[in-house]
Amino acid sequence: MFPRLVAVASLVLSAFLFQPVTAQDADDWRATSSRVDELLAAKWKVAVVEPGKPATDAQFLRRAYLDLTGVIPSPGEVRAFLADDKPNKRARLIEKLLDKPNHATHLANAWRDVMLPRTNNNNQLQFGRTAVFDRWLRGHFVDNTPYDKIVRELLTTGGQVNQTGPVLYYTTLELKPEKLAASTSEIFLGVQIQCAQCHDHPFDKWKQKDFWGYAAFFARLQQPAAQQRAAFRVVEGTAGEVKLPDSDEVVPPKFLDAKEIAADSGIARRVQLADWITSPENPYFARATVNRAWSMLFGYGLVDPVDDFGDHNPPSHPKLLDELAADFAEHDFNLRRLFRVLANTRAYSLTSEVIAGESVDPRLFSRMSIKSLSPEQVYDCLSEAVRLREAVGNTGATSAFGRQLDQRKQAFLAKFEAPAQRRTEFQSGIPQALTMMNGQFLVTATDVSRSDILAALIDASFFTNEERVEVLFLSALARFPEKAEREKFVAYVKTGGPTKDSKQALSDVLWALLNSSEFMLNH
Repeated sequence: MFPRLVAVASLVLSAFLFQPVTAQDADDWRATSSRVDELLAAKWKVAVVEPGKPATDAQFLRRAYLDLTGVIPSPGEVRAFLADDKPNKRARLIEKLLDKPNHATHLANAWRDVMLPRTNNNNQLQFGRTAVFDRWLRGHFVDNTPYDKIVRELLTTGGQVNQTGPVLYYTTLELKPEKLAASTSEIFLGVQIQCAQCHDHPFDKWKQKDFWGYAAFFARLQQPAAQQRAAFRVVEGTAGEVKLPDSDEVVPPKFLDAKEIAADSGIARRVQLADWITSPENPYFARATVNRAWSMLFGYGLVDPVDDFGDHNPPSHPKLLDELAADFAEHDFNLRRLFRVLANTRAYSLTSEVIAGESVDPRLFSRMSIKSLSPEQVYDCLSEAVRLREAVGNTGATSAFGRQLDQRKQAFLAKFEAPAQRRTEFQSGIPQALTMMNGQFLVTATDVSRSDILAALIDASFFTNEERVEVLFLSALARFPEKAEREKFVAYVKTGGPTKDSKQALSDVLWALLNSSEFMLNH
């Protein structure tokens, strides 16, 4: 009984004081946020578009938690934020979230999903065999390591896969120069050069020799034979070249800006590539990174898809992209500052609601785009909503796509495995729908005899049915119920629903909220 009462207290009475915004470095990120809004407003004026109204506090709170920490807020955090009447509470919330370890875990999940995409035939990424990589990546985000330093370490790494985090990136791609060329150019430069592997690119400037000249930077990677699979070791040799397909022509290493490296420099090829990619003068690196961060918060990139920069796919806001990229490079590729800048814009705080019959290009960013949750976010949000604390992935130790996954997580996530899709395109097939409606995790979470949250609410005899429904709304949707919702659900619980059982009716309410589109989407 006592643990359940404690659970009730944590549901209702827990309140988290928002930390004051800490003193920033000499630069004023607020000016950059204002400049973003200025450039967007200029586009709206030309397009004769009125921006949406501001999101409500509850909408903004849930959005910021999902975008910056990957999980919904607790009921106590919702109550505290909505009751806060001090100035600049949204800016203070953003600062609080950026300082949370959860933020680092969320970024690590997002970047890991890009760097190590899960595929059915990729055995190294199955069963949570990525702990070393995850710890490496999350550690850098916790420390707010400049992004160019993270990328440089990945590009120049070597060692054993079970000891050196970024080595998994290379073994996952089988140390093949052509795979590494295609992957690194997409992730870190935002360009698709793989179409030039067999022939000149049909729609862009890349030639076949551009592709293989870039691939040549990875031609000397070696994996010594006769090793235990868990101890795969990656080293860089002193010999190794690439040739054009069906030819004996050796292609020397060449950057994508057409500059060849000095053959006798004595500097390892991957080191030279890392120098070029992460240089502030690189025309691609900062723009690609800023664009990816923008897409994470706004649903669409300034160039969209985010990994397809080129003359065939120009940015929707070229001046904004260029200025943000320059600002990012000038501030030492500080990702935390970049997210601070973007989350504090007026554009980020706009509603996602549209007027009936209104048709507005989402790439104008005059409304917030509705974004689907990633599979790990769905699991972690369910865990948070039903108070399954040990399963929530934001601790950094049990993240859904990170560490050693328990069978429940694996089974849940397996149902949500799907081809890559835009975050603004929600696709829920039959397996996903059945998992949400009847999957073991949700069945347990909404079973009166096994659910911690329901048991806690039912055992609290001092709670009214109205208060119980309110807690379920705060837990699942991070808001108070509207008047009509409150009346409808309270009446349902009071009458006991079809079974005339008020306890089962409370379970039905929780099940309905967790299966709603409002829960499954980030708006």
